[in-house]
Amino acid sequence: MLVKVQTWVKNRETDEFVGVGARFGPIIESKEKHANRTGLLIADPFDCCTPLKEKVAGEVLLVQRGDCKFTTKAKVAEDAGASAIIILNNRHELYKMVCDQNETDLDINIPAVLLPKDAGTILQGLLSLGKVSVQLYSPDRPLVDTAEVFLWLMAVGTILGASYWSAWSAREALIEQEKLLKDGHESSVNIEAEGSTGMVDITMTSAMLFIVVASLFLVMLYKLMSHWFVELLVVIFCIGGVEGLQTCLVALLSRWFKPAARSFVKVPFFGAVSYLTLAVCPFCIVSAVLWAVYRRMPYAWIGQDVLVSAVL
Repeated sequence: MLVKVQTWVKNRETDEFVGVGARFGPIIESKEKHANRTGLLIADPFDCCTPLKEKVAGEVLLVQRGDCKFTTKAKVAEDAGASAIIILNNRHELYKMVCDQNETDLDINIPAVLLPKDAGTILQGLLSLGKVSVQLYSPDRPLVDTAEVFLWLMAVGTILGASYWSAWSAREALIEQEKLLKDGHESSVNIEAEGSTGMVDITMTSAMLFIVVASLFLVMLYKLMSHWFVELLVVIFCIGGVEGLQTCLVALLSRWFKPAARSFVKVPFFGAVSYLTLAVCPFCIVSAVLWAVYRRMPYAWIGQDVLVSAVL
């Protein structure tokens, strides 16, 4: 169960985090407008494994994971008067918060939420700025996910666009060939046809190499799934997204800006580059960088889907 945690600092709305709700305790409110805004305090002791030094008056307690069970932390927080408990994970990943099989007589009446390590760092920084309030709610999943519909439309659109593009290119090549034949340039037509077939040969060696590289990459994802590796994947994805988006835009815009597409300038380390490519490149770089910076926002999936389609 995913839980959203909206924060306010001195009554000013700030960051929103996504965590995992516990399998024990009450059901968290699903509507944002019905969820209560409550003050946030750091538990003392921070692990919340022993009774707190001071009682609280219905605030939400921020505690550190470890040293005892999740249920113990929730029970200690409830006994201290807390209305909810937010547990900060010691890793960047999230885990399910469940109780043991022998814990059948639990009587926990406050919700518990687990947040990743980076969210905990930000929350502690917000607490140093002043009074912090939080709002916990778990929105219901819609029957039809907008992101899934958008992905389906992009997939179908990509296939239809590629089919139309291929047919259009073949038609233009045929028309150009007929013009050259009418002008009597048969030899040049043969040379051009031999030099640009538009076909890519995939040998058995290249196919096996692709399988090996893909398998090794999956093993790396499984073994090295850490914060720095995720950041490295983001950088690699952005580079590929810039290349793919640039290729798509240049191919699309070259139909309307033929002079710019056919005019070239020599760029160090890259060689001859068209003016159209130079004009499109900054837009592609800015798009990828903006997605990387705001990739944790709720609307970031739009940019991610666009970059994925461009790469494919």
